[in-house]
Amino acid sequence: MSAAPTPAYFLNQLRLELSVKAKNGLDFILAALVVWSAIAGVWLLPNPASRNSFITFFVGALMLPLARLLSRPLRTTWTLPHNPLQPLGLWLNFAQLFYFPLLMFMFGRYPQHFIMAYGIITGAHFFPYAWFYRAPAFAVMAGVISGGCLGLGLRLAPGQLYLIPAFVAACLAVLAALLVHSYRQNQRAYQPVAS
Repeated sequence: MSAAPTPAYFLNQLRLELSVKAKNGLDFILAALVVWSAIAGVWLLPNPASRNSFITFFVGALMLPLARLLSRPLRTTWTLPHNPLQPLGLWLNFAQLFYFPLLMFMFGRYPQHFIMAYGIITGAHFFPYAWFYRAPAFAVMAGVISGGCLGLGLRLAPGQLYLIPAFVAACLAVLAALLVHSYRQNQRAYQPVAS
C-alpha cells in the first residue's frame, strides 16, 4: 500500500507546473535581455548621466509589452487560474517597484550611480524566483548581477558606465540558457504528473 501524497508533494507539483507552463519566465528574461542591451546603447550616448538615467526609465517601460510579444513564439502561459501559486509570481515582480524610491533618489542626487542601483535592483528581484520556479539559477544570478553591478559601479569612470547594463545583459543571456536547462529538467519531472 503506497503512502498518501503529502502537502509538500502537492506544493512541489504546483511549482513544477508553473515552471513548465511559464517556461521559467523565459519570455521575461529574453525581454529583459533586449531592454538591457538597449540601455547599454543609451549609456553609450554622449549625454550627462542624468539624461541617460531619464531615457533609461522609458526604455525600461518596454519590458512588459516585449515579454508579452515573446510569449507567443515561446508558447508560455501567463495565467493558470487553477494553480493557487500563480498570483505569487506577479506579486514577486511587483515587489521591485518598492525599490523605485531609491532609484528616484539616485536619479535626483547621484545620477552617475543610477544605472548601478537599477542593475542591483533588477538582479536582486530574481532571488525568490529560484524557489517559485524550482530554478536555482535565479538565486545564483541574483547574486552575480547585484554584486557585479556594485563592483563595476564603484570602479568605472563616468564614460564607462555603459559597461554596467552590458554586464546585466550578458548575465541575462547566461540566465536564459540556464533556465532552458532547468525547464527541461522540470519538464521531465512534471510529465508523469500531467498525464
